[in-house]
Amino acid sequence: MSIQQETIQDDTRPVRFSVDYPDRPLDRVSTAFRIFVAIPILIVLAGVSGGTWQWTHGEGSPAVAAAGGLLFFGPLLMILFRRKYPRWWFDWNLELQRFSNRVWAYLVLMDDRYPSTTDHQSVHLDYDYPDADRDLNRWLPLVKWFLAIPHYLVLVVLNIAAAVGVIVAWFAILFTGRYPKGIFRFVEGVLRWNNRVIGYAFTLVTDAYPPFTLAP
Repeated sequence: MSIQQETIQDDTRPVRFSVDYPDRPLDRVSTAFRIFVAIPILIVLAGVSGGTWQWTHGEGSPAVAAAGGLLFFGPLLMILFRRKYPRWWFDWNLELQRFSNRVWAYLVLMDDRYPSTTDHQSVHLDYDYPDADRDLNRWLPLVKWFLAIPHYLVLVVLNIAAAVGVIVAWFAILFTGRYPKGIFRFVEGVLRWNNRVIGYAFTLVTDAYPPFTLAP
């Protein structure tokens, strides 16, 4: 059975996420120094994820640079007042979220290939473009971030547990070259949960409340 067949995706979910399990020896050297090896791609991610930098030049006059980030307030206003979700805003959010997940998958040792800025590699994230007039309630974007509070509380615990799992996996890879499959599926589930909450509360692509489950 192929790795892709092992993870059964529920195509009815509005936000679908999976990571291919690396059924092969992983690079132990890059795993050992992953946090340092990942610095360049983290800088690239910060450059398109809403990071802000401030410095002074000349006679001390300040200069500020900021770029990117998930689009939240713009789609909220368009859904609220125009019942539209501009397609290029949707595409930007989806591709930025995909890129962010490739970087995170690399950081948590789920793939030893350096994150691509274009190719999907082993990380799969998808959600459907919504018809805002038909599929989205115009008022819900005002309160989705608040309605998702129970998920934030659960995710604090799950993310801590996933961090512990990654530490265990780090030692396992160093000694065996393999990522323990049980830990891998748990970390994948936590990432999936995070992405579903983001899709609901922040990129606003669905009104379906995220399920309280790690499963696909």
